[in-house]
Amino acid sequence: MTITWEAAGWEQLAAGVGRWRLPRWDCTAGLVVGGSAVLLIDAGSSLAEGARLRAAAEARTGHRVTRLALTHPHFDHVFGAAAFAGAEVYAAVGVDAVLSQARDREELRADAVANGLDAAAAEEASDALPRVRHAVSGEWTLDLGGGRQVLLANVGPGHTAHDLAVLVPGDVSGGPEVVFCGDLVEESGEPQAGPDAVPSRWPDALDRLLALGGEDARYVPGHGAVVDAGFVRAQRDSLATRFGVSR
Repeated sequence: MTITWEAAGWEQLAAGVGRWRLPRWDCTAGLVVGGSAVLLIDAGSSLAEGARLRAAAEARTGHRVTRLALTHPHFDHVFGAAAFAGAEVYAAVGVDAVLSQARDREELRADAVANGLDAAAAEEASDALPRVRHAVSGEWTLDLGGGRQVLLANVGPGHTAHDLAVLVPGDVSGGPEVVFCGDLVEESGEPQAGPDAVPSRWPDALDRLLALGGEDARYVPGHGAVVDAGFVRAQRDSLATRFGVSR
């Protein structure tokens, strides 16, 4: 038995497509339901948060999550990944190295603790990070069954060296295209540029994002409310000015 999007805690964006604004860091997780597979986009900031997402996804769909796409390797998007045992994990080329090397895992753990995650929860999550089974270097089409396909696109670098976007095409009834942007786009605050950001390439990544979704898509930021193409263009121009990137 399944329940409605809203009753399960999700915000419905289109037919078979939803998102969850997670508390504390206002981080987005996305859900795409196909005829034979369920895709989750980002996994939350801890194993406990990942488990809550898993339960909410199963409550909505009646099935377990079978695909997991990680938009970039920051703790608030990946530390819940081990809660999805058996799911096929997709990410941009280079993410697997970040999640599997001890030094990089330690940096993720330290960043999580510095941002307020409980130290024990951070250590547990960093130790349990799964391997990325499928590294996306260009574009990768996932068939979720029942006529539902999604496109994974390596559009970075920008916010990090390894930024993945997920395009869910509109349906035959005229429903909108939905683009999950990761932290290439942020609505609830200024885009964050940490030591792993590539500011000189970030505006170009947003150009690729806009080309992917087009003018009428719904763009889902890594943090904050859903936005339109005009917002993404404005943020692109702001980033270019902020980082002195010639357009």
